[in-house]
Amino acid sequence: MAQSRIRFTASKAPAAVEAHAALTALYGQADARVADVIVALGGDGFMLQTLHAHKERGLPVYGMNCGTIGFLMNAYSTEELYARLSAAEEATIHPLSMRAMNTKGKMTEALAINEVSLLRQGPQAAKLRISIDGRERLDELVCDGALVATPAGSTAYNYSAHGPILPIGADVLALTAMAAFRPRRWRGALLAKSAVVRFDVIDPEKRPVMADADSRSSVRDVANVEIRTETSVLHRLLFDRGHGLEERLIGEQFV
Repeated sequence: MAQSRIRFTASKAPAAVEAHAALTALYGQADARVADVIVALGGDGFMLQTLHAHKERGLPVYGMNCGTIGFLMNAYSTEELYARLSAAEEATIHPLSMRAMNTKGKMTEALAINEVSLLRQGPQAAKLRISIDGRERLDELVCDGALVATPAGSTAYNYSAHGPILPIGADVLALTAMAAFRPRRWRGALLAKSAVVRFDVIDPEKRPVMADADSRSSVRDVANVEIRTETSVLHRLLFDRGHGLEERLIGEQFV
């Protein structure tokens, strides 16, 4: 990517704003319509925003950490950016598609790069029925919530809920429960990437539940949620050589 046309984008964090000014002064600012690569300045949350915002053109995104969390980001530096981009390793990921129906019959659709989560909305535990590919697998899960995570998102919310870290090349999804009460200490399951996961909320009036896609699209009072891999959308992430997403996911397990 020598002399690539770079489009810089930054979060509102002061460090990211400062970095944006420094980098555009050095490398210019390409119009989004003709750019070859997006350089995102911020943390992981901003990286997710950038990937969602630029999914139509399918441009590779190279992140530099100017935020508090940077698992998806590279180290920040103003030097030799063209060389870093040219040598970068690319990881490709498909997001999850969420279709959430609320108790009034309204359907909401959203994409999630990391995870789709269901969370109890009130003081009482949620009761969820889980079906995989149209077959009921768990008639009642009493819990604080549950989520379905991609390999790229397996070190985020999923890992905090004691879910497994998934290799980036694995064709699997993680189904993880949060504070499962019944079945006692049920942690979840590993599912094929092609699986269609459906959650039905049991007694949603008494035990309301909300659904969320990457902490970007929230739906309250859901009746059911269907989740599947959206193979028609492909996100491209760039990492410095030797520090790719696969290496990071492996390394995270030996910290």
